[in-house]
Amino acid sequence: MEKQIAIIGAGVSGLLACKYLVSKGFDPIVFEARSNIGGVWTKTIETTKLQTPKPAYQFSDFPWPDSVTEEYPSQRLVQDYVCSYATHFDLLRHIKFNTKVIGIKYEGPPAGDEEMQAWSLWGGNGEPFSSRGKWILETQNSAILSTEVYQVDFVILCVGRFSDVPNLPEFHPDKGPEAFNGEVIHSVDYSNMDNETARNFVKGKRVAVVGFQKSAMDIAMECSAANGVEHPCTVLYRTEHWNVPDYYPWGVHLAYLYCNRFSELMVHKPGEGFLLSLLATILTPLRWASSKFVETYIRNKLPLSKFGMVPSHSFLQELSSCLTSTVPDGFYDNVEEGSIILKKAPSFSFCQEGIKVNDEDKPLESDLVILATGFKGEEKLRDIFVSTTFQKHIIGSADAPVPLYRECIHPRIPQLAVIGFSESLTNLYTSEIRSRWVAEFLDGTFKLPSIKEMEQDIAQWHMYMKRYSGKNYRRSCIGGLQIWYNDQLCKDMGWNPKRKKGFFADLFQPYGPADYVSP
Repeated sequence: MEKQIAIIGAGVSGLLACKYLVSKGFDPIVFEARSNIGGVWTKTIETTKLQTPKPAYQFSDFPWPDSVTEEYPSQRLVQDYVCSYATHFDLLRHIKFNTKVIGIKYEGPPAGDEEMQAWSLWGGNGEPFSSRGKWILETQNSAILSTEVYQVDFVILCVGRFSDVPNLPEFHPDKGPEAFNGEVIHSVDYSNMDNETARNFVKGKRVAVVGFQKSAMDIAMECSAANGVEHPCTVLYRTEHWNVPDYYPWGVHLAYLYCNRFSELMVHKPGEGFLLSLLATILTPLRWASSKFVETYIRNKLPLSKFGMVPSHSFLQELSSCLTSTVPDGFYDNVEEGSIILKKAPSFSFCQEGIKVNDEDKPLESDLVILATGFKGEEKLRDIFVSTTFQKHIIGSADAPVPLYRECIHPRIPQLAVIGFSESLTNLYTSEIRSRWVAEFLDGTFKLPSIKEMEQDIAQWHMYMKRYSGKNYRRSCIGGLQIWYNDQLCKDMGWNPKRKKGFFADLFQPYGPADYVSP
C-alpha cells in the first residue's frame, strides 16, 4: 500500500522536500496556508535583497537564469526563481493552497506512555513508517471556510522560523504599547503592506525602529528616504553586530575564510577525535587572526567606531550564530547626514509621548514604533502539535536549542521530520541536502541509530553551538561547520563526502550547492 506523506509549508524547504520525495516515487501532499509558494519570499519590504551571494543561494540542479545578473537579487527576482523551480519540476500539482494545518495528532501508542518511553529505536522499530501509528492533520481552508481531516503515514514540518508568530517584547504593566499615544506595529505588518501604502504610512512621521538585524536596517532606510533629516528615523538596538559591507574583506572572498575544509579545522567539532581536537587547539591563533582580518576590514569600510557600533564579540561568533547580514548601501551615509539616528537601548518602555530608553528622563518622542524584533519560531513549531508531551519534546530544555538529530529528526517523536528550522549561512543550500537525506531515509537507503545514540549526537552539537554562538545558541546555527555537517548526511546516504577533485582543492576551495548536484 502506498504511503501517504504530508508536507506542511510550501516555502523553499517544503518545495525541496516535495521534489525529492517525488523523485523517490512518493506522491506527497503539501499544505500551504497562503495562496502562493515561496514562504518568507512571498512578501517582503520593498528594498529587501538576497543576503548571500547568488551562487551560494541556488538549487543544485536548477541554476539562476542568465537574465539575473545581480549578485544579490531583489525579493521579486528570488520569488520568480523559486516559482520557476516549482513549475519546472511540476510541484504545484501536489500543493493544497489556502489550507492551514491547525494541529497534528499522533494516533498510535499515546505520547508519554510507558511503551513509548521504553523504545530504544525511533518509533519502536527504527523505521520511518509503522503499521501502528498514523498522523491526523486537521486543516482549515481560508478560501471556502471549511475544515478537513487527513490521515497520513509521515509528516514533514517545513514551517520555518521567520514568519507568522512575531516576537513581541514584554513590558511592565502600564509601560507597554497601551501607554503610547502613537501607533506600534511589528515589522511583519509593515512587510505585508504594498510598497506605496508603506511609503505613505511612514511619511511625515517620527519613526522609531526597534532592532538591528536586516529588516530593521531596511525599514530604517525606507523611512529615511521618505522623511529625510526633517523627521529622522531612530534605530534602537541592544547589541552591535558585525554586519558586512560586502563579502570581499581585503579582496578575499569570505567563502575562502569560512566555507572550506581548512577553515573548519580551526573549530572544535561535535564527535571529533583526538587529532582533530588537537589541531583545532593548535590553530586557535589562526582562528583569531581570521576574525580580526574580517573585523578590521569592516571597521575600515564602515564608521563603526565613530558611532559606537563596534561589537564586543568576534566575527566568528557572529557567523556561528547565523547573524551575519549585509549593510544596505548608503546606510551609514544616512547616519552621517542625520536621517537615521542610532541609539543603544538595552531596555526601553513606552510612555504617552513615545519611548523611554534606559529609564532616561526625556522620552524619545515618536509617532510610530516598528518592532523589528524577529519571530517566535519555536512557539510556532511547538503549537502545531496537539499533544502536550510532543510540545515539550520538540522544544526541549530552556537552556538548549531544539533537539533534532541531523537537525531533522526528534528522537522521541515518531514518523515526523523537520526541515528548514535550524539555520545555516545559506538556508536553501542546507534545506536541499536535508530534503535529500529525509527522502533517502524514507526510501530505505539507511536506518537511524538508536535513540540513545541520537540524543548523544544532539548533545554534542548543542555543546558546539554554545561554545561558538554565545548567547545566540538557541538559533541552532550550523553555519560555522556547514561542511562537517554535510559530511555526516553524505555518509548516511552512502555518498562520498569529499566533493572536490584533488586533496588541495578539497581542503581550500569553498563548498557550495554545485558540489552536491549528484550523489
